[in-house]
Amino acid sequence: MKESSKKSALTEKEGIAQPEFLSKTSLEQVVRSRKKQPTSDDLIAGILKHDKVALSRAITLIESTNIDHQSRANEVINGCLPYANQSLRIGITGVPGVGKSTFIEAFGKHLTSLGKKVAVLAVDPSSTISHGSILGDKTRMEELVKDENAFIRPSASGESLGGVARKTREAIILCEACGFDTIVIETVGVGQSETAVHSMVDFFLLLKISGAGDELQGIKRGIMEMADAIVINKADGDNVAKAKLAKTEFNRALHLFPAKNSGWIPTVTTCSSYTKEGISEVWDTVSKYFELTKSNHYFEAKRREQNQYWMLETINEQLKSNFYNHPEIIPLLEKNLEDVQSNAVSPFTAAINLLTLYFSKK
Repeated sequence: MKESSKKSALTEKEGIAQPEFLSKTSLEQVVRSRKKQPTSDDLIAGILKHDKVALSRAITLIESTNIDHQSRANEVINGCLPYANQSLRIGITGVPGVGKSTFIEAFGKHLTSLGKKVAVLAVDPSSTISHGSILGDKTRMEELVKDENAFIRPSASGESLGGVARKTREAIILCEACGFDTIVIETVGVGQSETAVHSMVDFFLLLKISGAGDELQGIKRGIMEMADAIVINKADGDNVAKAKLAKTEFNRALHLFPAKNSGWIPTVTTCSSYTKEGISEVWDTVSKYFELTKSNHYFEAKRREQNQYWMLETINEQLKSNFYNHPEIIPLLEKNLEDVQSNAVSPFTAAINLLTLYFSKK
């Protein structure tokens, strides 16, 4: 018998063909549905029916930087506006590592247990190098994200300053129209400069940890001055004594600030997002604040001031967007940038020339 005619033990036998496990028809339907863009009326109707998918798609639309999407985004916002402004807006900030996401999950679960509908707008920092963002807040809120009465939307901060995303204000309106009565905004956590979030919330909560500051912090103007309450987080285990000491120090620091127009005296409390101890007391503090500011009409006055502020901010943003997208400015901008880099013209002269040309075309 020839060697070549021998069959190897490693010879693969012809197998049985596996049946198709995916229907081509179903796949085509999924692809078509994903490509199909809902109209503004579809999104508005879905939001008013408390559809979280429609809410998510609407927020994606308003966050889009595509000029073609602006008119549809404005239609959605205007359609939802009559159903907004019925929530309590709470801003939560603190340095990175203070436990904002963990606190918000514990706080949010407490609120949903009380029958509240909670929307969390979490803002993640964007890289100045890659321009990317992790958007991992849902990972830290694994229990809250599964709650039927909660909605979590992470957004990238982009080029926006102040600890919030470019369209956080508009996202609040959509969440309110979708039936969420408590809006929580988790800021980037950049320290002393998160002023923008203060202009879009009713209550501003500052998270701290023991050992991160002392009475001297009270002299600094900025984020401490804006806080309506300071919560010392991670008050568990060996940190309990340190947290109580930090509470005393921050209470002393708050006396260095002038009285607030709201008539509210900021408080300092401790809590543990891990053991949930002190979480209910935080909500009690927030509730007392709203009771006071609604009774003395400061709540409505602050909302009116915020509306004026965001009208002016929208004008600034729109002017900036129109300038950089003007068809005659785009090529001239590139040329002027090259001239500035080569010192052929000063940055100030180039800017004035471009702005003069832009306004002459109006």
